Amino acid sequence: MTQPQTSAAQAEAQAAAAADHADNPHYAKRWWILALLGTAQLMVVLDATIVNIALPHAQAALGFGNTDRQWIVTGYSLAFGSLLLLGGRIADLFGRKRIFIIGVIGFAAASAFGGAAQNFDMLLAARIIQGAFGALLAPATLSLLTTTFTNPVERSKAMGIYGGIAGAGASVGLLLGGVLTEYLDWRWVMYVNVLIAAIALTGGVTLLKQIAVPHRPRLDLVGTVLAAVGLFALVYGFSNASMSSGSSGWTKPATLGTLIGGAVLLVAFVIAEQRVAHPLMPLRVILDRNRAGAYLAMFFAAIGMFGVFLFLTYYLEETLQYSAVKTGLSFLPLTVALVIVAAVGNTVLLTRVSARILVPIGLLLAAVGMALLTHIGLQSDYAADVLPTLLLVGLGLGLVFAPAFTLGTFGVDASDAGVASATVNVAQQIGGSIGTSLLNTIAAVAASGYITAHAASITGAASKQLVEANALLNSYHTVFWVAAGIYAGCAVLCALLLRSGIAIPSGDTEPAAAGV
Repeated sequence: MTQPQTSAAQAEAQAAAAADHADNPHYAKRWWILALLGTAQLMVVLDATIVNIALPHAQAALGFGNTDRQWIVTGYSLAFGSLLLLGGRIADLFGRKRIFIIGVIGFAAASAFGGAAQNFDMLLAARIIQGAFGALLAPATLSLLTTTFTNPVERSKAMGIYGGIAGAGASVGLLLGGVLTEYLDWRWVMYVNVLIAAIALTGGVTLLKQIAVPHRPRLDLVGTVLAAVGLFALVYGFSNASMSSGSSGWTKPATLGTLIGGAVLLVAFVIAEQRVAHPLMPLRVILDRNRAGAYLAMFFAAIGMFGVFLFLTYYLEETLQYSAVKTGLSFLPLTVALVIVAAVGNTVLLTRVSARILVPIGLLLAAVGMALLTHIGLQSDYAADVLPTLLLVGLGLGLVFAPAFTLGTFGVDASDAGVASATVNVAQQIGGSIGTSLLNTIAAVAASGYITAHAASITGAASKQLVEANALLNSYHTVFWVAAGIYAGCAVLCALLLRSGIAIPSGDTEPAAAGV
């Protein structure tokens, strides 16, 4: 009696899936579209780090100071992080293909402008404009992926690949930035985006279809201002604090004012979103436990990941005296591990293992990798002391990034796909910005404390140099311990917040979104 019922249910599910595919003009070319969207996402995420290695060369060429140098990185983060929610909602309201194309063209134009920069102001303006158009492009890209892959099994595969690209983009940026700077010129870290954008633009025009938006509600202007200014103030406050030596930057009026002001504005944003008819951020998106857990995991994963890239880069270049290219190549194993594990984790594990188990395990593995990095010394061997830890961190983060992208956009209405996608990107971007600033301060305090404690042992130039080298090493160890603690704490939070059971089905139909 049960077999006919099962067959009927399967036939009904297949018919529903076929009808859904008929309404999806992107379905037939979905894997080509995945390649296109992965290319666009890579361009956005690698720009968070590709400029870092080239900065000293740009500084020498354009003649700006060390204080100004930081703003080339921060300018991108400020614009990108503060405008992401607006970019996601704009994609929902005005069509994802249109916003994707605008984002690609704008990003390419800003990159070309930056490559041709003749002074600091031009380069900074280019980076800010890059961040603004990146805030349009990133959520449009992820929401296109979400609405293109309507089959949950195929979406898991696509999200695994996409999550791997997003997670690996920072290390790819370091490698590509090193190669371009060493063998061509620092300006090519900007010009290379024009080449990537040309590929993305060609694919976007050829493969994507403009889907009419059935209902276009008014844009939530109050929410837009509160979110944009609040996020801007938060990122600016953390960045401003990290630019001061030691912990003094955190007590500056400008820092405290922007951090407190940003927090107040974001609280006001949440309150305002409950009272408007068409909110910028519908609270239903973040009140789902799995999506909230995904955003939390992405936020804390980004804090530690950017810490690894920043301080391990310092260690390889300053302590082990690696070249820019060799430093970039040193991160390649982490990239490969992350991409492979993200794809396998999303396609195999997430359909069989509860995210409540998978994500915390990934965070704990990354925490162990961070803890092992505290064993590096002044003359460590890369193969024995660095490589195994990078592979472990890549394995752990691969189990976090892909599920975070999948769960963060899973079960939302098509009309909310853009803002859900933007929220994943906001979590990653704000987490990276806060992590870089916070860990920078911790490292500076640790180094200063070590030098003070060992001042009596300095008897000459050689001993002073040794104490300073050990002070830097001590600061790296401290940062890696803090990152390990952050990952371990986040593992506990995600284990409590994420739901039990299989979040992503292994069949052909997507279950209704579960309640909170």
